[in-house]
Amino acid sequence: MKQKNNLLENPHGFSVSLVADGVLVGIMAGCVSVIYRLLLNNAEKIMFRVIEFTKGNHFYMFGWFLILAAMGFLVGKLVAWEGMCSGSGIPQVQGEMKGYLNQKWWRVLISKIIGGTLCILGGLSLGREGPSVQLGAMAGKGLAKVTKTTATKERYMIACGSGAGLAAAFNAPLAGVMFSLEEIQKNFNSSMLVCVISGCVTSDFISKNIFGLSPVFDFHLEKILPLGNYWMLILLGVILGLCGAFYNFVMLKGQDFYGKLKIIPSEYRIILPFLAAGILGYILPSVLAGGHAMIELITGHRLLVSVMLVLLLVKFLFSAFCFGSGAPGGIFFPLLILGAYIGAIYGSLIISGTGIDPCYITNFITISMAGFFTAIVRAPITGILLIAEMTGTFEHFLSLAVVCIISYIVAHLLRSEPIYESLLGRILAKNGMVENPGPDNKVLRSFAVGTTSIACGQKIKNVPWPDHCLIVTINRGQEEIIAKGSTEVHSGDALVALIDESYLGMVTESIQLICGEITPE
Repeated sequence: MKQKNNLLENPHGFSVSLVADGVLVGIMAGCVSVIYRLLLNNAEKIMFRVIEFTKGNHFYMFGWFLILAAMGFLVGKLVAWEGMCSGSGIPQVQGEMKGYLNQKWWRVLISKIIGGTLCILGGLSLGREGPSVQLGAMAGKGLAKVTKTTATKERYMIACGSGAGLAAAFNAPLAGVMFSLEEIQKNFNSSMLVCVISGCVTSDFISKNIFGLSPVFDFHLEKILPLGNYWMLILLGVILGLCGAFYNFVMLKGQDFYGKLKIIPSEYRIILPFLAAGILGYILPSVLAGGHAMIELITGHRLLVSVMLVLLLVKFLFSAFCFGSGAPGGIFFPLLILGAYIGAIYGSLIISGTGIDPCYITNFITISMAGFFTAIVRAPITGILLIAEMTGTFEHFLSLAVVCIISYIVAHLLRSEPIYESLLGRILAKNGMVENPGPDNKVLRSFAVGTTSIACGQKIKNVPWPDHCLIVTINRGQEEIIAKGSTEVHSGDALVALIDESYLGMVTESIQLICGEITPE
């Protein structure tokens, strides 16, 4: 039986259905992300207990190294079985949204959850947030496949799931919404916004019921930095931009390092970071896993600058060593830890050099996390909202914005490509594909034609279409018609337009006015 209403021809029904889809995706993505987060939290606790129990006993220590090697071997086999579970997962979702990749959602869910848990159990310096984005996206895709929805709504559900996964991982729904739009979808489509907000709020509700209402980072900001001291933020933004560009360079070099180890089969190379984690576990255990132990060291404590420099350097190199191996895990949380330490070191030097109130050290720590994230990922709005939500305050929005903008500009001037864009390029190259941004960055958009609209009953050539767009096809029921100047537009048609991305908002609004219903006076 034919569907009663075509959602593309009924934008109101489409928007309403997207709210329901967003809630369903939020439930699925929230549950998957919460399970993953619980597994990783417990795995990290077990890892530290094992290190404490075995330390000093050579027989037990040797046994732990054997277990680490076995876990590395198993993770390598998982990555060989499902290559899309490797690394962060965010580039894979971006590739899926652009149409280059088609991930097998159930295989990714299984391999990512098991592999990511084993990596944290082994102490690898990897985060849960990137994988949570991929897991949420695959939960959304799985739901779309099971419900046999349209290809358009499947893309919406994937994007919604990615934001919902991040929201559940960080207890940060606004950051989840913005990350999905700014980094995954890369536009601010109103229909997409409705779906993503519904999903992120739902997943955040589920997460907060399990982990509580407290923000992820327990930083208490006592005072707002005076405007007269904003020169300190300008300098900090420049430093973070430089450090972010260097971080991206080293992370990619870490992958190159493993690529040159031809003597070791790729599926066995992941054993190396597991063994390195075993060594560091008995020397400097605080650098293991995501980095919660390192945050606790600078929360309410004043470490020596030399100690923080050592922790920063070791964490940085160990993160690159772990991530370069292709192990399932992200860089999201570890890079925030590195940003926090850059801020702590900078703040300590500024306080000792200028004599300002020591309480501002917390300001420099949190601001640096956002600035470092922005320089690396090139998503400033997400960085600002993420840190504001994770610290539980929006009072420092101006200082966050100043540092993020400057670090963004510095990284851009250094021609440092955003890390996830670089990683996606490598994934596509590995699969024999090359990313094509399209002719002058054009995007396709669909518009429903109303019965009383300007376009209805007119030939394509007679409609006053705005500049910077081209009507390419007309979807009429089950028929797809190549648009020509002489083609007549009918009520209920779905016009597909190719739009210059630089003018997307203006052109979209103009076409909506042309195709929309005209209300009689």
